[in-house]
Amino acid sequence: MLRSLALAIALAAGSLAAAPVLAQDASADASQQSPEQVVQAITKDLDKTIAGHRDELKNDKEKLIAVIDDVFLPHFDIDYASILVLGQHAREASPAQRERFAKAFYNSITHRYAEGLLNYTKGAVKVLPFNGDLNEKRTVVRTQVVLDDGKTVSVDYAFRRSKSGDWKAYDVIIEGISYVTNYRNQVDAEIRKVGIDQLITNLETQGEKALETLEKDSKAPSSP
Repeated sequence: MLRSLALAIALAAGSLAAAPVLAQDASADASQQSPEQVVQAITKDLDKTIAGHRDELKNDKEKLIAVIDDVFLPHFDIDYASILVLGQHAREASPAQRERFAKAFYNSITHRYAEGLLNYTKGAVKVLPFNGDLNEKRTVVRTQVVLDDGKTVSVDYAFRRSKSGDWKAYDVIIEGISYVTNYRNQVDAEIRKVGIDQLITNLETQGEKALETLEKDSKAPSSP
């Protein structure tokens, strides 16, 4: 099941190679876009940059990472998301530690799940009609992702309005499971175990391997 959700998780990583022109076009009028329009723009860019280029991207992981950076990163609030993932530890961390963690965690996530994007097919993401009022602190855009086996997965994006006035995603909820909550529990356990500096160092030096270890440890049965 986790493997079949690779595409959805990769979208969450952008929570996050697209031609630079496309990325610029998508972000140029970002302040004028609603959260729903932001997700639609991301979907449109994925249709243009992934579909038909799988073989090329499969053999060039760095270019695949560039897809995530160019298509997702302009629309994702990495700093805010990382503070939420750190949870109570964010208050204890220095600004430099929070910055290092945000960068290392984002890089680990994108490398861990980037290949999930190779399963993306044109039209795989359906943005559902938005109902309700825009809440500047939390507005959710709901989508459905069609997997390669035909099954659909609910993927919801939580947005907040940034200080610059544009809407940025900070959390992705896959089948009811929050990306932020899931990793906050894992990060909390790891910080209590090795400390925040060691966790950051592990993410910086080991990247996706450190993240994979963190995920496995969180699923290991506790000692009696």
